[in-house]
Amino acid sequence: MTAEVNMRPEFDRELVAIADYVDQYVIDSEATYDTARYCLLDSIACALLAHGYPACQKHLGPLIAGTTVPSGARVLGTDYQLDPMQAAYNNGALIRWLDYNDTWLAAEWGHPSDNLGAILAVADYLCRSTNAELTVRDILTAAIKAHEIQGILALENSFNGVGLDHVILVKVASTAIATKLLGGSQQQILSALSLAFVDGQSLRTYRHAPNAGQRKSWAAGDATARAVRLAMLALNDEPGYPSALTAKQWGFYAVSFNKKTFKFNRPYQHYVMDNILFKISFPAEFHAQTAVECAIQLYPTVKHRLDDIQAINIVTHESALRIISKTGPLHNYADRDHCLQYMVAIGLLFGTLTADHYLDATASDPRIDQLREKMQVSENKTFSTDYLDPEKRSIANSIQIEFKDGSKTDTITIEYPIGHKRRRQEGIPVLLNKFKTSLATMFAAERVERINALCNDAEQFDQLSAAALMDLFVP
Repeated sequence: MTAEVNMRPEFDRELVAIADYVDQYVIDSEATYDTARYCLLDSIACALLAHGYPACQKHLGPLIAGTTVPSGARVLGTDYQLDPMQAAYNNGALIRWLDYNDTWLAAEWGHPSDNLGAILAVADYLCRSTNAELTVRDILTAAIKAHEIQGILALENSFNGVGLDHVILVKVASTAIATKLLGGSQQQILSALSLAFVDGQSLRTYRHAPNAGQRKSWAAGDATARAVRLAMLALNDEPGYPSALTAKQWGFYAVSFNKKTFKFNRPYQHYVMDNILFKISFPAEFHAQTAVECAIQLYPTVKHRLDDIQAINIVTHESALRIISKTGPLHNYADRDHCLQYMVAIGLLFGTLTADHYLDATASDPRIDQLREKMQVSENKTFSTDYLDPEKRSIANSIQIEFKDGSKTDTITIEYPIGHKRRRQEGIPVLLNKFKTSLATMFAAERVERINALCNDAEQFDQLSAAALMDLFVP
């Protein structure tokens, strides 16, 4: 056996491209900042709404009860002040809990606003501990770049295809951005990124039958917390691993990516934020958003004829068929909010869909499974093709209902959900109403109006310090 040549290579070019982007790229699109502002408000809304669910509340607060960090970061909708790692976990879990925040669909899907768990925690911590002059504008810049890193990596590279959960991309993006926010140099960003890829990665076990479970609601918080930890290590001059991706036998590609390498079809700019998909009408897994819209349109026709239904024909795209089409028992909230048939049944039964509909109290309604048993789900190849078309990025579904007397409803087809870029003009007022409604779950009317007015004044809002932003939402 010959000895290995122990010459350190240059950092992998994939890591260099991310570090260069984070450290040097200037975003010059005000339209992108507008979308980022909506993304921030939407994410805050998701976090405030999640407070209504005891299962989420169990994940909040310090690791050791009663611990307060005087210069620590705030947690949305609480009076907690925690170390930035634990604050990132709290904020990340809140934003993600209801599966109601933004979405990115590509070769790999995910939720880029998950990164705000780390961004908010680090920016707030720096303001309180070092008097750093970080503003909402800085948070928006960080969010745009985090979205871009996660989304561009996802465009051509399927992590779920090798069994890894998409929160690896949250960890990678948040690590790079947190390092920059903390004042890291380009070299420290590189070191931190290499640490993120060398780190152990989450499996997708908890997202799929027969193991779908609650971890999918806090996995992003976990990823952002880990990202903050790795960033702080890099700031303390923890050395990186230059060929973390490409090292023979031991690198990420060899061990965790079936010996494939990442592919890219565009540079890092602001494409992802410009094309982000919002969940603004109901908390449904995004592949089902248009299916639920179809079901709600059909509700007035079928609500008095439920017993007369013979068959419910759902035509969808391949990703929905593969990811969220389920038969058999649904064991918990996480099972239900990732079941196409369950979500369609709720829309047909109630004419709406809220997070409460995934709870046991609603799930025990026998009519839901009766409707599920009548559903037939099939693929439309055109829907699948248009889903992958970068110019369309549609998420199409169709529903038609057949009755026992031989009559049928019209076939309802919706290609683009209300949160799609093609429906921005229609969708943004709904998003802003979602934000205001979320405030009303926690604050008195006068305070709701004051916060809402400030957050809808772009110029004033952007000038707020990160600490002042987080203080807005302390009960």
